[in-house]
Amino acid sequence: MSISSTLGIPDTGIVPRHVAVIMDGNGRWATRRRLPRVAGHAKGVEAVRAIVQGCGEAGVRYLTLFAFSSENWRRPADEVSYLMRLFIQAIQREVGKLAERGVRLRVVGELSAFEPRLQDMIRDAERRTAHNDLLHLTIAANYGGRWDILSAMRAMLRDHPELADDPAGIDESRLAPYLAMAFAPEPDLFIRTGGEQRVSNFAIWQLAYTELYFTDRYWPDFGRAALEEAFAWYRQRERRFGRTSAQLAPEAAITVTQEG
Repeated sequence: MSISSTLGIPDTGIVPRHVAVIMDGNGRWATRRRLPRVAGHAKGVEAVRAIVQGCGEAGVRYLTLFAFSSENWRRPADEVSYLMRLFIQAIQREVGKLAERGVRLRVVGELSAFEPRLQDMIRDAERRTAHNDLLHLTIAANYGGRWDILSAMRAMLRDHPELADDPAGIDESRLAPYLAMAFAPEPDLFIRTGGEQRVSNFAIWQLAYTELYFTDRYWPDFGRAALEEAFAWYRQRERRFGRTSAQLAPEAAITVTQEG
């Protein structure tokens, strides 16, 4: 289990171990080009390919993409239907490539809401890539941060019913293993495209000490150069985790000495 950023000081480096992304702006990208909104979603799949490759080459170990939130069901029915078809097509076309490139795929969220065919495809894709370890790619689909916490709490109480009568015994270490992304360290870098500056119910437990990077670029325009800009911004951040800048100075001096 990775160190909680609120209980300890996680290991950090110039390359984020875990990058989490809200891929926003597909529809607006299409609308500006007088195209149907769904054309933006199709174009967004191309950006996913570029970012997966870029993160893998940069040394990122975990990449989490927020593909479909629990609130996205509120969108027009035809758009939701298209997104489901696009999800199926992406799995059919990309899983073989991911398996060959050492990428492990996981899908987290309330998957029971999806049609059985899609659920079966997700399980098969996870099985086919389970042996890979170069990059851990997680797709959050029908996911919400509050759903994640509530589901974790319910699962914990199912396994440990005695805690219902002893709430003082519930702490982070008890709950954290039941979260949907318990297999990954907390994100170091959060990226949101499309100009909005909010986390929109995404990984709200895990983002406690994550660096938040917002860009006006729409997701279909977010390529390798834009990813490097985000990484450059991240390298300038001072990750204190509750400490002062003065406390970080000795660590920086040690790093310089070791590299020298």
